[in-house]
Amino acid sequence: MMQSISTFPPYLSLAIWLPIVFGLGLLAIGRESNKGLTRMLALIGAVVSFLPTLPLIMNFDNAAHGMQFYEVASWIERFNVFYKLGVDGLSLWFIPLTAFITIIVVLAAWEVIDERVGQYMGSFLILSGLMIGVFASMDGLLFYFFFEATLIPMYIIIGVFGGPNRVYAAFKFFLYTFFGSLLTLVAIVYLYNASGSFDILEWHKLPLTMNEQILIFIAFFMAFAVKVPMWPVHTWLPDAHVEAPTGGSVVLAAIMLKLGAYGFLRFSMPITPDASHYLAPVVIVLSLIAVIYIGLVALVQKDMKKLVAYSSIAHMGFVTLGFFIFNDMGVQGGIMQAISHGFVSGAMFLCIGVLYDRVHSREIADYGGVVNTMPKFAAFAVLFSMANAGLPATSGFIGEFMVILGAVEFNFWTGLLAATALILGAAYSLWMVKRVVFGPVGNKNVAELTDLNGREFAILGVLAIATLWMGLYPAPIAETLQVSVSDLLQHVAVSKVPQ
Repeated sequence: MMQSISTFPPYLSLAIWLPIVFGLGLLAIGRESNKGLTRMLALIGAVVSFLPTLPLIMNFDNAAHGMQFYEVASWIERFNVFYKLGVDGLSLWFIPLTAFITIIVVLAAWEVIDERVGQYMGSFLILSGLMIGVFASMDGLLFYFFFEATLIPMYIIIGVFGGPNRVYAAFKFFLYTFFGSLLTLVAIVYLYNASGSFDILEWHKLPLTMNEQILIFIAFFMAFAVKVPMWPVHTWLPDAHVEAPTGGSVVLAAIMLKLGAYGFLRFSMPITPDASHYLAPVVIVLSLIAVIYIGLVALVQKDMKKLVAYSSIAHMGFVTLGFFIFNDMGVQGGIMQAISHGFVSGAMFLCIGVLYDRVHSREIADYGGVVNTMPKFAAFAVLFSMANAGLPATSGFIGEFMVILGAVEFNFWTGLLAATALILGAAYSLWMVKRVVFGPVGNKNVAELTDLNGREFAILGVLAIATLWMGLYPAPIAETLQVSVSDLLQHVAVSKVPQ
C-alpha cells in the first residue's frame, strides 16, 4: 500500500535513544550526587533530545504518501523482526510534542523535587524516549516492546514520588494497562503467523476473514481503550492523576493517553477495516458516554486534579469519536484534539501544581480570590480553562469543532450529542475558575500567596503561546495530516475479507 522513503541522519533513532541514554546516565549518578548538576544534566538531556525532532517537522513532505524518515536494521533475524522506524502525518506531531513536554516537566520540577532528583528526572527522560518509540515503530514487536516498557518509568514516577496513596494508584495503573495489553500480544503473534512478518504495513495488506478481524480488533481494543482511557475502563486514571507528582500528571495527560488513540489509527482501523466499520457504533456510543457522562462527573468534583482528570477522559472521548465516524473532518479533528489536549491538559495540571506547591492542597474549597494575590497566575489559569472549554481562538476549539462537524456529517444526532461537550466543558472549567480564582480572598493561605516566579511564568507562557498559536493558525498541523488521513480512509473503505 505504501512506499518507504529512506533518510539520513537517523532523526527518529536520535529522538528515541538520546533521552534514554541521558536518563540512564542520571539514574547511574545515584541519589547522593550534586542536585544542581543533576538538574542541569537533565535539562541538557531534554533539550538535546528535542533537537532531532525539529527536522522531522521542517523536512516533512506534506504531499508524499507513505512513511518518511524511514530507518530499518535487522534485529532478530530468525523471527524476521526488524528495528524499523518511520513517521507519516498520523504520528508526526506526537514526537516533537513528547520531547517538548519533557523539557517542560524537567523545568517544572526544578525547585519542587529535592529528593532522588536523578531518579525523578531520569525516569522522565527514559519515558520520553520510549513513548517516541511507540509513535515511530513500524515493526509490531518493536511497537509492543516500547508500548509496554513505558509502564516501568511511569510506575516509578507515581509509586516513588506520588502522594499518600501512591502505591495503590501505581499498582492500579500498572495492572489495568498491563493486562489490557496481553491480548494485543496474542493478536501480534497471530498476525505474524498469518503473514510471516512483524511489518505493520504488511499487516495492513493482509486478507482476514470477518471473524478474524473482529477478534483481532477486540484484542487491540482492550489495550488501546484502557490507555485512552475509554469508559468504562477509565477508573485507573483519576487515581493515578491525584497521586502522581505534577510532572507525572502532565506527561500522563499530555502524552501517554495519546498512545492508545494512536494505536487505533495505526493498528485497529487499517488492519481490521471491516471489523472497525462493524463495531464502530459501539466505539461511538462509548465515546459519547465519555463526552457526556464523564463531563457531568467532572462537574461534581471537589479536587482540582480529579476535575481535570475527568475532563481529560471527556476530551479523549472526542478523539475516539472523531476516528470512528470515518470521514476526513472527524479523523483530522480527532488528531488535532489529541495534539491540543497535550498543550492544554499539561498546562492545567501545571497550574494546579503551582497552587499545590504553595498551599499543599488541591481542594477547590481551600481557595478563592487567587486573582487578588496572583494576577499573573490568574491570567494563565483563565486562558487554559477557556481553552479546556473549547473557546474559539484557542487550540481547544479547533479539534472539537472539526469533530462536531464530522459527526454532523455522519449523523445529526451524534453531532448534537457531541456538541453538548462544549456546554459541559464550559460548565466545569468555569465552575472551577470562579471558585478558585475570582471573588474576595478566601482565607489566610490565599492572602499570603506569592505570584509566579520567572521559571513558572516562562513555562506557562510557552504553553500559552502554543495554545494560542494552534488556535489562531492551525494550518501547519492540518496540512501535514491531509494526505495520511485520506490514505487511511481510502484503505479502510476497502474490504479485506477474502472473496
